[in-house]
Amino acid sequence: MLEGRTNAIMRHTGAEVVWECLLREGVDIVWAYPGGAALPIFDALAKYPQIHHVLVRHEQAAAHAADGYARATGKVGVCVATSGPGATNLVTGIATAMLDSVPMVALTAQVADSVIGTDAFQEINITGITLPITKHNYLVRHSRDLVRSLREAFYLARTGRPGPVLVDLPKDILTGPCEFHYPERVSRLGYRPVVRSAPYQIQRAAQLIKDAKRPVVLAGHGVHVATAWEELRQFAERIGAPVVSTLLGLSALSADHPLCLGMAGMHGVAWANLAIQNADLLIALGMRMDDRFTGSLRHFAPQAKLLHVDIDPAEIGKRVPAALPMVGDVRIVLAALTAELPEIDHRDWLDQIATWRERHPLAVHAMGALPPQEVIRALYEATGGEAVLVSDVGQHQMWVAQHYRFRRLNSFFTSGGLGTMGYSLPAALGVQAGHPKEPVWVVVGDGSFQMNLQELATVAQERLPIKIVIMDNGYLGMVRQWQELFHGARYIGTPISGPDFVQLAASYGIPARRV
Repeated sequence: MLEGRTNAIMRHTGAEVVWECLLREGVDIVWAYPGGAALPIFDALAKYPQIHHVLVRHEQAAAHAADGYARATGKVGVCVATSGPGATNLVTGIATAMLDSVPMVALTAQVADSVIGTDAFQEINITGITLPITKHNYLVRHSRDLVRSLREAFYLARTGRPGPVLVDLPKDILTGPCEFHYPERVSRLGYRPVVRSAPYQIQRAAQLIKDAKRPVVLAGHGVHVATAWEELRQFAERIGAPVVSTLLGLSALSADHPLCLGMAGMHGVAWANLAIQNADLLIALGMRMDDRFTGSLRHFAPQAKLLHVDIDPAEIGKRVPAALPMVGDVRIVLAALTAELPEIDHRDWLDQIATWRERHPLAVHAMGALPPQEVIRALYEATGGEAVLVSDVGQHQMWVAQHYRFRRLNSFFTSGGLGTMGYSLPAALGVQAGHPKEPVWVVVGDGSFQMNLQELATVAQERLPIKIVIMDNGYLGMVRQWQELFHGARYIGTPISGPDFVQLAASYGIPARRV
């Protein structure tokens, strides 16, 4: 239901209305690849020079670039594709955004409404395909619904727990006449995200924290989504509790902070896992207790009560029962809790964790002439921990998580929930566009890089100063590691050859060197 219509009513084509809506949503860049059904959208773009169109070389890259832009800026990322294979090529990028709660709007062109359901050329039911991997989606079959659908799409993508929303646009809707009146406000029946926990819940949580002797704060991706970095620091300092990160929670607190323990879980550091296993209270902030973080639920944090804060009530208690569930925006809840609590000293608990840290340091195991952990440590030394890193998926991702000390807040972007190989290079397009003056580094393996290496053309085309570290070991490293540990060292399908990456970069006019 739309409210507060503006008085001015203008007539446009549907395609022009799409761009008018995007302008009013503050969109200044879109990641796209054209095609037959989408041609009206691209033709109308000529009238809107305020919006920069980036031509990627594959639609999956458009979705990942929109994802990276959204994570880096907090704005809604926008990607555009044509019907059929153009739309289906977005699917992996949309699913990546869904599992990592990234605000995105994907616009797909569709065959004309009159032939939907006839197996027309490049017709595909993209709303049916993406129903499980979008927060919501729309098939616009009447021009009167176009503005409402787009307005709601952006509203849903950015509010509550963010996520991707797809809008499917038949070609005749794009070419036909369409009245344009953009509402000031939008609301949907039944959709009312809760951002503030009730005062009595704040008081109950404060009492749990006061009673705890060995508390641990778990910082998830929700801290970044809520821009709650300062609130997290103040809260942790107020209660004297160590902060452990999930993979996507890294860089929520500076690695230089004495309360920062780094990442826990399957690939986490020993002292962070020991802190969790010996805690009597876990304060989980914007995280979903996924299996790679908890391991065996039967053995996870056996002595700890769980205080779970999340804006999505479906995540609370889904895997680990919560002694106190708190639905709300992490930033708002943390501010209220900090105001309710006195300063608390847990020096003995912090000393115990420091002892574990000394006993179980991160090791560097020699692997040839250039140990990969040393590569990450050298990158840290060269950047002072102040770079923005975009990692792909695999062993190198975990070496980054373990050995790069993120001093800069919100400076680490990777595919967490879906574990999407090929994510980093196209995502870095969006990250660099969002932070044009900042140093952006891609850390990627030779396997992951070859999944979307065509985006070197987009890097060169847009003259983006992205820096790329390819860790080339000739294997799909993490899968090979599992084969070695659990499958009798039968390396089936994991040895992988590649091009000469230095020459490949040179062919795109990008400087490169081999170490």
